[in-house]
Amino acid sequence: MRDQTIACIERERIIAILRGVTGERCIQTAEALYQGGIRLMEITFSQKEPGSGRETAAAIASVSRAYQGRMLIGAGTVATIEQAELAAAAGAKYIISPDVNPEVIRRTRELGIVSIPGAATPTEILAAHRAGADFVKLFPAAALGCGYLKAVRAPLGHVKLLAVGGVDEENVAGFLQAGAAGAGVGGNLANRQWIEAGAFEKIAGAARRLTEAVQSASLGKGGTA
Repeated sequence: MRDQTIACIERERIIAILRGVTGERCIQTAEALYQGGIRLMEITFSQKEPGSGRETAAAIASVSRAYQGRMLIGAGTVATIEQAELAAAAGAKYIISPDVNPEVIRRTRELGIVSIPGAATPTEILAAHRAGADFVKLFPAAALGCGYLKAVRAPLGHVKLLAVGGVDEENVAGFLQAGAAGAGVGGNLANRQWIEAGAFEKIAGAARRLTEAVQSASLGKGGTA
């Protein structure tokens, strides 16, 4: 299953990041993203509210069941082994972390799940890769810029990088053409105000524009490095 998840991430290239949303709103958001062409969605843990972990795991389980065979659901902001284990038990297919924690990476791999820790520097990127990461989340991507990603890729081309943080339909092509294997998109896609207002058609529209930008980048038509 790990190989299939890795192949799906490399093929689809966009992971939608859903933060602070559970219950029915979570399902409705997943449906809007799916209608817009998104096939990967990350549901994040809250480090501010450590007691909410089981609620997050329940949301992962609910969406995983509802979209089995249609979307691959992962867990985000996974900072501890306990959270990784909760996510795995809930059916998460990939674990995305905010930092390079070798223990979390190791446990994720033991659980048979794809590991995607976050890093910003070449030192951190290589540390994550050596610890067993399948991809490394370059964060904050927009602040660092496409030029930074391209420069890092020159000596570290063997590491698969995902651009996360400030990525949207306007700049995603640039990151992909600079060498990113994919991107994670949060508030510019699963916008909290839209979710709270029930404006799911806006989320679906944003998803369509984003997937179109990715397709254009894959054809070499969109964005610049």
